[in-house]
Amino acid sequence: MKKFVLILLFFHVSSSEKHSLKFSSAGFSGIPDFPDFITTGEVDGIEVGTCNSNKIMKIKQDWAKKLQQAHPDQMVQQKRECFEIQPLNFKTIINYLMQSFRQREGVHTFQCIAGCEWDDETGKVDGFIECAYDGEDFISFDLNTVTWIALKPEAVPTTLSWNANKTLSKFFAHYIIQIFLGWLKGCVAAGKSALMKTVVPSVSLLQKSPSSPVTCHATGFFPDRAVMFWRRDGEELQEDVDHGEILPNHDGTFQMSVDLLKPPAEDWRSYECVFQLSGVKEDIISKLHKDVIRTNHEGPTDAAVVVGVSLLLLLLLVAAGVGFVFYRQRKDTKTRTERPETLNSETSSMNPPSCSEPDQD
Repeated sequence: MKKFVLILLFFHVSSSEKHSLKFSSAGFSGIPDFPDFITTGEVDGIEVGTCNSNKIMKIKQDWAKKLQQAHPDQMVQQKRECFEIQPLNFKTIINYLMQSFRQREGVHTFQCIAGCEWDDETGKVDGFIECAYDGEDFISFDLNTVTWIALKPEAVPTTLSWNANKTLSKFFAHYIIQIFLGWLKGCVAAGKSALMKTVVPSVSLLQKSPSSPVTCHATGFFPDRAVMFWRRDGEELQEDVDHGEILPNHDGTFQMSVDLLKPPAEDWRSYECVFQLSGVKEDIISKLHKDVIRTNHEGPTDAAVVVGVSLLLLLLLVAAGVGFVFYRQRKDTKTRTERPETLNSETSSMNPPSCSEPDQD
């Protein structure tokens, strides 16, 4: 099997003290009209760039573009890695695994997440490589022991084969500690102003109905190192709460939420939601109060108003229709009753004078 060289094109920085590099790569087989290889990178969960074997590369951060322009030789090498080398490496691995599992055809994928973490105060460096085959965890790399670890029984033969190649294992360790770390430090220096900023969020209390959980939702914060929790009388609640994950927004900021599963029947003001952001000293505290909760049941919803008005109009139309029919029926009856007399009278008045000569005396 040819050397499996993981490519780092983009970077992930998580805080002002501890920085981390992270990228994802995937190879595909058996999918018509689809790239054989794709890699995507993030900075603090924000997509910085992506490239694929169809020779398409997109960089979405200005500081990353400037970094590439300052090192054109590295950009050329990165494109070669993404457009040529890595697609071949991933294809080789997929073919190897298909043979191992006696798979002749079909759609198959091999995915890897790799990177390193660096504490700029202590200098400590950690790294990781985790790979999956056909969507299931398959194999990982232990930087401490410089060995591959099987994540499922079917991966044991592959693990033994890869560990037998000591040179390849040492190459991966070197790649993480030296190459990854060098790129990470360069990234931190180039994007410091953008990556080290802090943005506080807007926090809202939400509730679908009076009996539903109360959700404390924070959005628009940066970086993604934040915690949020409910507390009562100054004590953090450990039960009857549900913590959500930190999710990215389209504008590069983040959002998160925590639910208070059992809203209090009384003494609401003793509850509060607390949001803490790395790099910001003051907490954002939201007191639980019915007046500040955004809910669908504060009054008739727009939909209910529309339905009510529609029903009222329908009833008015029906009433008008019934009244009109009743009016026509009464009018027709009256017309039929009066028509003979009216016709005789009209006929007499319309008859011409008699043409007979007057009687002769």
